Amino acid sequence: MIDERFVFLAVALNLFGGSTYLIDTIKGKVRPNKVTWFLWTLAPFIAFAAQVKQGVGLVSLMTMTAWVVAFFIFFASFLNKKADWKITTFDLTCGLLSLIGLALWGITQVGNLAILFSILADGLAAIPIIVKSYRAPETENSKTFLFGAISALITLFTIKQWDFAHYAFSMYILFICLILFVLIKFKIGKKIHLQL
Repeated sequence: MIDERFVFLAVALNLFGGSTYLIDTIKGKVRPNKVTWFLWTLAPFIAFAAQVKQGVGLVSLMTMTAWVVAFFIFFASFLNKKADWKITTFDLTCGLLSLIGLALWGITQVGNLAILFSILADGLAAIPIIVKSYRAPETENSKTFLFGAISALITLFTIKQWDFAHYAFSMYILFICLILFVLIKFKIGKKIHLQL
């Protein structure tokens, strides 16, 4: 394990990666899905609140950064005329899962339930961007997800107490960011389509 203060480096890297997506959103270079980014604002907020309640400490800063970055990108997406805004049953289900997580946390005061439902909601919200990254990688920014993955990895290396509250959200972020980075950077969907 490395010193827990390396979380500040992880936060800086996540903010840098997020700022590249934010700038590309404002310039119209990427096409963010507003529903996905809204849910990516809500789910990390719930997970962050639960981590704080459970005394996770500095590790929770990475989760907070995911929430803050998503918040600004969601609002910047309204400046981007190419951004998608389609509310489907699937989107409503993801939002409902996030709200259930918040309600269960409020009722039971079991932070791990809130973290679990936040991860599930965040993961479900990621499916549209995974599909889009597979089909149209040019509408996304791979750097954001690369820096998100590095940030999560650094955070995981700082963890001294390996329990669900400490590692779950960072592990999830590492996993989802790696998937998105590979799909976007290496244009996997385009290459597979060409081979067929």
